[in-house]
Amino acid sequence: MSDSATPSKPWLRRFLLGLGPLALIAGIGRTSLAMARNGDLPRWLAAVHPRNRVPHHAEIALAVVVGVLVLAVDLRGAIGFSSFGVLTYYAIANASAWTQPAEHRRWPRALNLLGLIGCVTLVATLPVESVAVGAAVLAVGVAGRFLILRRRGAV
Repeated sequence: MSDSATPSKPWLRRFLLGLGPLALIAGIGRTSLAMARNGDLPRWLAAVHPRNRVPHHAEIALAVVVGVLVLAVDLRGAIGFSSFGVLTYYAIANASAWTQPAEHRRWPRALNLLGLIGCVTLVATLPVESVAVGAAVLAVGVAGRFLILRRRGAV
């Protein structure tokens, strides 16, 4: 936020900064649902509300986590970290789309290459701390996934 748009009350500033992560709960909740169904997260997160058809356990858990983070942490530093994660996700998606056979491809491969190059270029413009933390979290996640698959005998 620019100085002129920054609320003078710290609690209001934290509240407003917290609205962004709250908007992500629906998408993260559905991702958590899929991971819980697959056994990558606790199974109770896979509960779907019978009437509203939303992953209500996952969304409540995420709302609690986001609420605690908004109150306890300065989330401005999370912007670069979040950007690293999103750009990495889309870089992987573009690289994956490159491997699709022609009959399953909606767009020319050149667009996949352009998207991949764009994501990598944007990651290179992020603060070094954001890239370092993002890479560390990604490494921990990949290692954790490997351990889970190994324990299941899938690796």
